[in-house]
Amino acid sequence: MSNLIKNYFTQEAAQNKFKELLGNRASSFATSVLQVVASNKMLTNVEPQSVFNAACMAATLDLPINANLGFAYILPYKTKNEQGQYVDVAQFQMGYKGFIQLAQRSGQFKTISAAPIFKGQLISENPLTGFEFDFTKKESDEIIGYASYISLINGFEKTLYATVKELDSHGKKYSQTYKKDFGLWKDNFDAMALKTVLKALLSKYAPLSIDMQKAVIADQSVINRID
Repeated sequence: MSNLIKNYFTQEAAQNKFKELLGNRASSFATSVLQVVASNKMLTNVEPQSVFNAACMAATLDLPINANLGFAYILPYKTKNEQGQYVDVAQFQMGYKGFIQLAQRSGQFKTISAAPIFKGQLISENPLTGFEFDFTKKESDEIIGYASYISLINGFEKTLYATVKELDSHGKKYSQTYKKDFGLWKDNFDAMALKTVLKALLSKYAPLSIDMQKAVIADQSVINRID
């Protein structure tokens, strides 16, 4: 792990910020973030403050940074600085389980879910009234798309569906690593596809709590200001 990042996290100001956000869980959270950095060689040379800011966003949303849990991630990202030079920074990214967690906390959802759709299960498609699926009609293990569904306590419900081709194009458009054939989209396309259809559905049709608004805005972003 880069000593610069480790030293940044041991500074009093950084430790105090984590304590402000997480209380007595601050130390264990900081340790988990440093473990994530140590396990990803591409994160070891990014700007330390960008790692700290991404970690603070996760802490603000009270989501753990652990790739195995799938709630939120810190990923390497290449961008231009004010001088027009390319630099390596850390990017905050939500996982689909993170969106589900925030939705559950709001108390407004009766059901929230996302699932792969196999060949034969898509019965009808209507851009106005929605999609109809029959999960007993699976013809093969070929996944043709992914769907997300929400129902609210007030009775509102909505489904969103996207094909594998549409999601593949989305990933290659917005993910630097996927364009180069590695990263989350490459290693776990299923999880990223589920996250994408769920985020799209929530951001378009769901009542968004303050934390959900933060998550939608911060997802796949380099966090420049922790306030």
